[in-house]
Amino acid sequence: MTIKSGQRLFVLDTNVLMHDPGALFRFQEHDIYLPMVVLEELDAAKKGLSELSRNVRQVSRFLDEIIGDADTDVIGQGLKLSKITHTNGGAKPDGCLFLQTQLMANQLPDSLPGKNADNSILATALSLQEKFSDKIVTLVSKDINLRIKARVLGIHTEDYYNDKVLDDADLLYTGILKLPDDFWQKNADNLSSWQKNKNTYYKMASKPNADCYPYQCLYTDDEKKFEAIVESIHDSFTLRLATNYRTGHHSVWGINARNLEQNFALNLLMDPDVDLVTLLGSAGSGKTLLALAAGLLQTMETKRYREIIITRVTVPVGEDIGFLPGTEEEKMAPWMGALLDNLEVLTNHEDNNEWVRAATADLLNKRIKIRSLNFMRGRTFLNRYIIVDEAQNLTSKQMKTLISRVGPDSKMVCLGNIAQIDTPYLTETTSGLTYVVDRSKTWAHSGHVTLRRGERSRLADFASDNL
Repeated sequence: MTIKSGQRLFVLDTNVLMHDPGALFRFQEHDIYLPMVVLEELDAAKKGLSELSRNVRQVSRFLDEIIGDADTDVIGQGLKLSKITHTNGGAKPDGCLFLQTQLMANQLPDSLPGKNADNSILATALSLQEKFSDKIVTLVSKDINLRIKARVLGIHTEDYYNDKVLDDADLLYTGILKLPDDFWQKNADNLSSWQKNKNTYYKMASKPNADCYPYQCLYTDDEKKFEAIVESIHDSFTLRLATNYRTGHHSVWGINARNLEQNFALNLLMDPDVDLVTLLGSAGSGKTLLALAAGLLQTMETKRYREIIITRVTVPVGEDIGFLPGTEEEKMAPWMGALLDNLEVLTNHEDNNEWVRAATADLLNKRIKIRSLNFMRGRTFLNRYIIVDEAQNLTSKQMKTLISRVGPDSKMVCLGNIAQIDTPYLTETTSGLTYVVDRSKTWAHSGHVTLRRGERSRLADFASDNL
């Protein structure tokens, strides 16, 4: 086993490959080392229909293709990662893959007894550090506790950063921009406006900001309360005056916007040219209620969509309640409490009698379908309004799988709060929802709004701010 001068050696933990099968190809010119215990853990996790099991099987296929018909001597010298073609979104890997072909002396101190998998990986990393004292041997793991133990033992360790969308969640695109005070003065000489289909448009020469995106929401904080949405940024900078959904005249299924962000959210949800809408916000900010109200109006009244599809990832906050009997919708019902609560608010008006409420509920049950994420592969949703709740618990790969199911004349709405992530190994900067918001902001048919104010109750606002 020989390593070229200037190269680093990365020892990969099992969870890195489980999280991203393409991690083998994301270390550019550097070399990768896989301990035998990692291969054993991959083998133990290959069975099943979960996303994790599928990732493990994909890793096994990659390894089988890289190894090919190589014998032990060839494997010991390192296998070129450039042997197979893999799209990794970056430079083509030029390093080698090394697999453990011989036992290494356990150099762990007495403070870490036992032969569990983590300690075996640490022992391997220590042996490699001694063998290649002039190289930087780095243990890459998404397990925080393993990284802590590695640092205690003097092993250089890092998290897996390739799935990290941003350095800081505070840098995430909010979808809303306040216009500078001199915006109108700067554009006074090259400004034109017109009306079309009951909408007012403004065309001007310059952008209010160097980083301006399609369907970005712009506003002024003066007496005029100007609110507009970016319509075009290519040939010219064009704005469309936002519809005011705060008044009863422009209510959406009986719902009115209570603040600036909610008003912009309804504008995007009701726009047929926006195929993907992402809404971020804390508890009680109105994400689910707004999405459902817009979906009901466009499905039941304007007939723009044939039905509403609702789904979410089934990650429990506390202990898992175990097996759930019944059909797909009956199994998903306990996970859809937030959506069903909002649906009750939207349908049970005080002026309706029991018969009207029952008839409305029966009609809505035929137009609203609850689906599990487990059965999304291979499907195509035509003319549907799709709501993905708790999207912050999805990985970037799962989000891609979901969004690629959307067919013609459909709209997808992704809701979530990246401050409440329940999936292991996902953070605010690696969540699939963060990934979609950042990657789709430049697309001409997507819009995003971060809802900052809670509107649930004064008690909920107090809990969010102080507890």
